[in-house]
Amino acid sequence: MWLLKDYKNEFSDKYLSSIYVSENMGIIIAITGGSGVIYGIKLIESLNVLKLETHLVISEWGEKTIKIETNLDINYVKKLSTSWYDNKNMAAPISSGSFKTDGMVIIPCSMKTLASIANGLDDSLISRAASVCIKENRKLVVVPRETPLSKIHLENMVKLSELGVSILPAMPGFYFHPSTIDELLFHIVGKVLDQFNIENNMFNRWGVKK
Repeated sequence: MWLLKDYKNEFSDKYLSSIYVSENMGIIIAITGGSGVIYGIKLIESLNVLKLETHLVISEWGEKTIKIETNLDINYVKKLSTSWYDNKNMAAPISSGSFKTDGMVIIPCSMKTLASIANGLDDSLISRAASVCIKENRKLVVVPRETPLSKIHLENMVKLSELGVSILPAMPGFYFHPSTIDELLFHIVGKVLDQFNIENNMFNRWGVKK
């Protein structure tokens, strides 16, 4: 059950006011080596503001890409989460279906990680945790960040979509006339939160007057 709470700070007043927050079991956030790691960082920052339990995994190339694409320290990102796990730690709690969560978001999702999940390789903690969500019928959201897409990429996405995985490409809309990069980022973050029924004001919704 989602309980109404308000968080009073500049960020939440603008984007996350009057949100519904649950006694959640936790959301797994995975950041892989695809370009666009800032999407994952903005998502975990938002969940941190909402005081939701999070379990973070960053792949080796996810960490390298954070260094390449941002000025943020990797420890800052890790400290935003409730728990953090090494991607090589196949004994982490989230590797087991007996450890309950509300689901998982892979943001951004590299094509390597996509292929691993689609083919059931379970060759990293991220891939294994995603497989757990699939077999336990939990929400799994994949945010691919690649262009152009080959037939192999598309077939892997179709395979996962047919299993009930939500494919949410990092394709921000422009109908709300964004004027900053943050507004483009928040559009995708807001769409991810929608997948978990977390009410938010991260972007202007079509047909809704402010």
